[in-house]
Amino acid sequence: MRAVVLVGGFGTRLRPLTNSVPKPMLPVGHLPIIERHIANLVRGGVTDVTLALGFKPEPFIAAFPDGTCAGATLNYAVDPEPLDTGGAIGYAARQVGIDSTFVVTNGDNLTDFDVNTLVDFHRDRGAEATLHLTPVADPSAFGVVESDERGRVVRFVEKPPPGTTTSNVISAGTYVFEPSVIDRIPAGQKISIERIVFPAIVEDRSMWAIATDDYWIDTGLPHLYLQANLDLIGGRRRATETVAAVSERADVGNDVALTDVVVAAGATIGDGASISHSVVLDGAVVGAGATVSHSVVMGRIGAGALVQACIVGADGVIDDGETRSDERIPPSA
Repeated sequence: MRAVVLVGGFGTRLRPLTNSVPKPMLPVGHLPIIERHIANLVRGGVTDVTLALGFKPEPFIAAFPDGTCAGATLNYAVDPEPLDTGGAIGYAARQVGIDSTFVVTNGDNLTDFDVNTLVDFHRDRGAEATLHLTPVADPSAFGVVESDERGRVVRFVEKPPPGTTTSNVISAGTYVFEPSVIDRIPAGQKISIERIVFPAIVEDRSMWAIATDDYWIDTGLPHLYLQANLDLIGGRRRATETVAAVSERADVGNDVALTDVVVAAGATIGDGASISHSVVLDGAVVGAGATVSHSVVMGRIGAGALVQACIVGADGVIDDGETRSDERIPPSA
């Protein structure tokens, strides 16, 4: 089974972390997001993955020099210009010559969903396109999907006011397509798969969907990126591996208090520091006696500093004794 994974965004919502690291290469539980994403696809039967990129593939080639990731063969399709989701899918599929049923995913998402379940349902229904759906607590904040009792998609409803729909499920960013979907996407044109192509398939009564309550998270916002890391070490994921919260290659001082944290190899934590509900990434330094909570740290935090709910980029610095709360450091443009 072949897959196209959309990783063309610039990661603006995750700045300043993405000022130095492409969003898909940010780690969750010591492995890049894209590697965890592809590993789940491989568990569902995917063998060949094309990354639909909007920028140079060099960081990915450097990370996966043998041309494979998590057991899948890697290909790269670099959009010559921004083509939106539909244009990116069409460009990537044509570049690698996809001519049979294939999977498309949003590379920001991490899930325990078995994509093979979606493929089987897709084939059983004779669908042209099939969506995986996930429930949300407040459907008015999303675009929900309405389906009939057999799973045929009836319509999409964008941010429905309370009481205007009985649906509470949204697209989880995993799709199965027939090659005919590619034909619906004009070559070289900027086009949205969600706003243009999907409604046309619904109109032809050939789009289906299934909803599950498998673990699912969009890692594209700082607090969700943090949550994805903590979920992995906190037993909130299906057990596919054992993940150490603190890398044995991290430099952790004496009398350090660590509660619900991920500490990467190459991180340095000084004596007497206290860190909770946070991620400390490769190259980060937390000074002696500093207190850090609900934060993601890539840069340097000085001795005795008090840091709460901050995102500290690779070139971010918090001076000794400073108190910082609810900030991006350095500020994002």
